[in-house]
Amino acid sequence: MRSSSNPAFRNLPGGGTQTYGQYGPPVGFNQPQGGVPGYGPGRAASGEGDRPMTVDDVVVKTGLSLGTALLFGVITAIWAQAQLAETGRLSGALIGAMLGGLIVGLVISLVIIFRQKPSGALTLTYSAAEGLFLGALSGVFEVIYPGIALQAIIGTVGVFIGMLVVYKTGAVKVTPKLTKWIVGAVVGVAILMLFNLISSFAFGFNPLRDGSPLAIAFSILCIGIAAFSFLLDFDQADRMIREGMPSKWAWYTAFGLMTTLVWLYLEILRLLSYLRD
Repeated sequence: MRSSSNPAFRNLPGGGTQTYGQYGPPVGFNQPQGGVPGYGPGRAASGEGDRPMTVDDVVVKTGLSLGTALLFGVITAIWAQAQLAETGRLSGALIGAMLGGLIVGLVISLVIIFRQKPSGALTLTYSAAEGLFLGALSGVFEVIYPGIALQAIIGTVGVFIGMLVVYKTGAVKVTPKLTKWIVGAVVGVAILMLFNLISSFAFGFNPLRDGSPLAIAFSILCIGIAAFSFLLDFDQADRMIREGMPSKWAWYTAFGLMTTLVWLYLEILRLLSYLRD
């Protein structure tokens, strides 16, 4: 299976007729028999109790994850705006919700990534935590820049749909060379973010997030990389379907897509705030 820029899709076990590498196949998993894996009739191994994954499984699980994040996000955003309107400042409860969602989401994402196993409960909990964090953050931004949250949501959905169309039409082929470029870009951006974070805490110097022309260019770069990361995510999902992975692995695909969506939304929200200023 080709590598992905998304850590959730790195070193996944294979399925179907593919080789499994050093990790081996999922416990009790055999190649489905009869039909085309992921699209036609087939059966999982005895005792697996799970059929091969399909496109519908990915759509449903991703929709449930996204719906959970939106539900928690909208409720938290409304509450955050009410808190700010009442007190005129960030309350301890609001800051706690924001940091709590961020930390819980980070911890759960690391657990899912290092376990390399699908879990509907963990994926939905991650989505709820990210919804809590993004909702609180969006509520604050909405008070400062009215309408910005809706614009960021529309922008995120637009980029997602656009890259899905690009992938499905084959306008951009996911080749090993493109994969290496995107993975390298993600790693490079992550290193820059880390150094910028350290610089902001140690020296009060925050050139990549201070709203300057450099910060605007960096956000546009991050949005572009996140958009192209969707191509790798879609390709990984397609490969998992073709290889006949059990349907429960659709939760893992949903988690991977959610991590990219969260990153993209944050970068679009930042960019819009810079442009409003």
